[in-house]
Amino acid sequence: MTDDLGVGAAENQGWRRRASRFALDVSPLRHNPAFRRLWFGQGISFIGTEIAEVALAYQVYQLTGSTLAVGLISLTHLVPLLTLTVIGGAIADAFDRRRVMLVQQIGMITGSLGLAANAALGHPRVWPLFVFQFVISASFSIGVGAQRSMTPQLVDEAHFMAASALNSVTSQFGAVGGPALAGLAIKFLDLKWIYLGDTLSYVGAITAVALLPRLVATENADRPSWSSIVAGFRYVRSQPVILGFFLVDTNAMIFGMPSALFPAIAAHRFGDPALVGYLYMAPAAGALVVSLLSGPLRQVRRQGLGVVVTATLWGVAIAAFGFAQQFWLALLLLALAGLGDQISAILRSVMLYRITPKRMLGRVSGIEFMQVAAAPSIGNLEAGALASATSLRFSIVSGGVACVAGCLLLALAFPALLRYGAQADDADA
Repeated sequence: MTDDLGVGAAENQGWRRRASRFALDVSPLRHNPAFRRLWFGQGISFIGTEIAEVALAYQVYQLTGSTLAVGLISLTHLVPLLTLTVIGGAIADAFDRRRVMLVQQIGMITGSLGLAANAALGHPRVWPLFVFQFVISASFSIGVGAQRSMTPQLVDEAHFMAASALNSVTSQFGAVGGPALAGLAIKFLDLKWIYLGDTLSYVGAITAVALLPRLVATENADRPSWSSIVAGFRYVRSQPVILGFFLVDTNAMIFGMPSALFPAIAAHRFGDPALVGYLYMAPAAGALVVSLLSGPLRQVRRQGLGVVVTATLWGVAIAAFGFAQQFWLALLLLALAGLGDQISAILRSVMLYRITPKRMLGRVSGIEFMQVAAAPSIGNLEAGALASATSLRFSIVSGGVACVAGCLLLALAFPALLRYGAQADDADA
């Protein structure tokens, strides 16, 4: 009997050891109090922001009855993301990144309070919705370079992979849970309380940022200027690994981004417009699974090859989605696409942290975020235009095929990306 118990205990221990290889590595939260506070604070504020953005779209349509007006909200995001992210990255390399992020958070709180004040009026106006959303987007864009370049200063290199996966958990959880919570909030709460809730959600983030140590890239750094911004772009161009994975992701998002077609697919292919929400949530759900079960990524040494393979997986899944006639299969394929994209995103983040010197990290992070933000918008435009000229299926399938072909061509054009291997990773910690 004792031997049987010993065998059973050993089997249970072995099972736990195998399971731990897949589990999300939370060691950065255990060992780095500053990163832990920032992670929790940003996680709460991100969910609040997602809820408020859904409420904003709802309010614009409620006041105008125009889908065009709702679509124009995207300009309040796109313009700052294409311009201020790069400027903010230069600022992050020249000043204390903690202070830059404090300015970001205060600006976003100001915009959120403006939305709440407008919603509290007896007759809310439309133009303040665009103005205050622009304030929020502009503030976020100014600080995103500092925000994304903080991680290497808060955790050691051995924990870059785990920290990147943890950062992904908050964004993907917000993308999945935010819209669902927004639906309940809109049903039971006045919009002013939703916007005020968003304002309160920043309290944790701004407290965490205020408690951070001083975070400067280098002492006596150059002041932000046009030449320093150009230097950031020159650095990216001079680094074949970074430029390679930038282009691989851009290719995948431009040719393989069909989310603009989701409303038409839900209505015409699956016969129920209400299903569109599930189509939007499926890629985020796949990405969330990757973040929660990111343990095996610690073993990936050929990270550049991993980016190319997972971006190719995105294209294959999107092309197959174009043929899917069963709704469950369509969701599964979109989740698989999101899974591939999220693996690529985590690997790209770690490679960026390891390759880029601290003095350039704010600018390069800003350039990367500009690319990540802009490429899907261009991809949706491409998908919508091609679908109008041909058909939904041709637009989706051809985009997936073009994504795969582009990944293969870029792999040939950037052999340094394929050869790139991690010199250290979390498994060595």
